Amino acid sequence: MEKGRIIKALSGFYYVENDEGVFQCRARGVFRKRKIVPLVGDTVMFEAANKTEGYIMEVKERSNELVRPPIANVEQAVLVFSVADPVFHPLLLDRMLVHVESRRIEPLICFSKLDLADPSVQANIARFEQWYKEIGYQVLKTSIYTEETLKTVYPYLENKVTVLAGQSGVGKSSLLNALKPGLNIKTDETSKSLGRGKHTTKHVELIPLENGGYVADTPGFSSLDFTGIEAEELTLYFPEMEQRREFCKFRGCLHVNEPSCAVKTAVRDGEVAQHRYDHYLQFIEEIQQTKRRY
Repeated sequence: MEKGRIIKALSGFYYVENDEGVFQCRARGVFRKRKIVPLVGDTVMFEAANKTEGYIMEVKERSNELVRPPIANVEQAVLVFSVADPVFHPLLLDRMLVHVESRRIEPLICFSKLDLADPSVQANIARFEQWYKEIGYQVLKTSIYTEETLKTVYPYLENKVTVLAGQSGVGKSSLLNALKPGLNIKTDETSKSLGRGKHTTKHVELIPLENGGYVADTPGFSSLDFTGIEAEELTLYFPEMEQRREFCKFRGCLHVNEPSCAVKTAVRDGEVAQHRYDHYLQFIEEIQQTKRRY
């Protein structure tokens, strides 16, 4: 058997890459019995008589897995948010940060479409940029029309498996086209009636870059649930709160109604951004409501 990595899944076929090229494979029926679905990014063992007739025999253990988008073994997530068309939603950014943090994926925040922002919008984005940098997140700002901004992205992608994630219409495909000239992934403008982007990417695919890394262009999404995350662990995915929880009076403090809470004190003193704490409370309530229903 040969070892390789799934770089694309389409119409029941899996395209597996190794040093000898790319092999078109199907998954053996045994995977259906075990309820294992091979994902893009999986390291697999396969057998192939030629480049078009192969079978995946085994899926190696994953370091992590995302459901939306469906991909495995991701090292880094570039969370792309446009500053205009569609407008920036900090609630969705914090939701996505929790999602990738909970799967031990390194997040990188990218504000796109700088060329569309007026001075007031740019000033607002600068405030958010400062808040997230103070938490410890890497933040980039890009425009596909400015080569200098694109150059800042390249070093972060070197020798890593990176997923580009974000709402539809924020410019993920445009950014990828700019990073890899000649790729020509289809792009589309924001839907005026819906106020969000139209879906242009229909499948997940790992695309090799010149610096040795892979980047995935994925279908856009606009919502994420907190399946598998307990209310008691949510603090772990808000770094600025996690570092303060040991100073709370009560062990297991949820930072909601408990007295002598170090996180609530930090919010009051301006050390934790109010919008981050408000989103945390909203997520706690959502997790608890879901648990009550089931």
